[in-house]
Amino acid sequence: MALEGSKVVIVGGSSGIGLGAAEAIVERGADVVLVGRSVDKLHRAARVLDAPQHVSTISADVTVEADVQRMFSQVGSFDHLVVTRGAPPPGAPIESTDLRTVRAFIDVMLVSAFSLAKNARGKLRPGGSITFTSGISKDRPSIPGGAVVAAVAGSFGYMARALALELAPTRVNVISPGWVDTPMWDEIAGNAKQEIWAQMASRLPARRIGTVADIAKAYVFVLESEFTTGTVLEVDGGHALI
Repeated sequence: MALEGSKVVIVGGSSGIGLGAAEAIVERGADVVLVGRSVDKLHRAARVLDAPQHVSTISADVTVEADVQRMFSQVGSFDHLVVTRGAPPPGAPIESTDLRTVRAFIDVMLVSAFSLAKNARGKLRPGGSITFTSGISKDRPSIPGGAVVAAVAGSFGYMARALALELAPTRVNVISPGWVDTPMWDEIAGNAKQEIWAQMASRLPARRIGTVADIAKAYVFVLESEFTTGTVLEVDGGHALI
C-alpha cells in the first residue's frame, strides 16, 4: 500500500470529514497527526481511531502563523498535508453582509491555507502532497447569501493549480465534496436537517446524502496517486449536475 509507513498531517482532523479521512488513511498503514484547536476534541478523535501507535495530536490555531510554525516544528519531516478544516459559512444577503464577517471567514478558510502551504516547505518530503478541501458551494451557491462561500470555495482550485507548478514535484490537489453528513450540518440546519436532506437526496443522481466514508476514499486516492496534481476531484453524488 502506497501510504504504508508514511506520515500524514490532517488539519481539521478531529471531526467530520477530517476524522473520516484519518480513519481511512490509518487503515492504509500510515501514521497520522491530527491538528485542531480543541485539545478535548483531538483526544476524543484519537480515542475513536483507537490506534495509539499510529495517531498523535497537536493543538494549534492555524489562523495564527506562529502556531502553524510551531505545529510543523513539532511534526518534523512528513509526507502529506491534508487540510479539511471548515467553518459555518456566512449567509447574509449581499446588501446586509457584515464585511468583518467576510474577512474573518476568508482568513479562517483561505489565508490559513496559504500559511500552511508556505510553512510546510522544508518539512514535506520529496514525493509528498498537499490536499485542500473545497465544496459544492462553488458550483451551486445558495441564493441569496452564497457569494462569500462560493468565492472562497472556488478559489481553492486556482490556488492548487498555481501551487502544483510552484511546489513541484510536491503534488497539490483539492477534494470538493457535495452535501455530507457531518456535525457542521447540525449548526447550519438544526432541527430542519432531516427534511432538507430528504429533499436533496431525492434530487441527487446518487439518491442519498454523502457520508464521511465516501469522501475519505477520495483523500486516499489523491495521496496515493503519484500522477495526480493540480486537480479538483468532485465527490458530490452528482450534485453539480442538478
